[in-house]
Amino acid sequence: MDDTKDLDKKERLLASLDQGMVMIHLDARRPGVLVPASLRGEAHLRLNLSYRFDPPDLTVGEWGVRCTLSFSGSRFTVAVPWSALFAIASHVTKESWMYMEDMPPELLQQPAAARPPPQPLPVPVAAERPRTFLREVPTEPVDEVAPPPPTPSEVPPPEGPKDDSPPPRRSHLRLVK
Repeated sequence: MDDTKDLDKKERLLASLDQGMVMIHLDARRPGVLVPASLRGEAHLRLNLSYRFDPPDLTVGEWGVRCTLSFSGSRFTVAVPWSALFAIASHVTKESWMYMEDMPPELLQQPAAARPPPQPLPVPVAAERPRTFLREVPTEPVDEVAPPPPTPSEVPPPEGPKDDSPPPRRSHLRLVK
């Protein structure tokens, strides 16, 4: 690794992965990027990484990130060099780090609202959240008044337990040794 920026990306990604799921933002058109053919032209590709996915080959090294991920149910080994990665966002801590010098020019020209969020991610304000609209549901008018609850002397004694429940079914899980 020849760049302190790449070292910073590596350290932030590893620290975020230790805490939980991380989203990496990358330019899939950059040299060295290996993604499914349908995603190779993406200027802003987002991939979720996590140790909880139990990746057999997740590697964060000097070159970049390598991992086998699932795309529409199909497994694919992804390779992302540090030069293609321009943002890291932790799903757990809600922190994100952007590397503006590695961002695709198209994203730099977009309005700020369309870019990946800066560090730290803002917490949505109640006014920004979509509101649920409630409507009144008409009820049918009641002609009679409900009787008062029975007094303790009027309540019949409880019956013994009824065994109307069906017999327990065999579990669908089984232990394989």
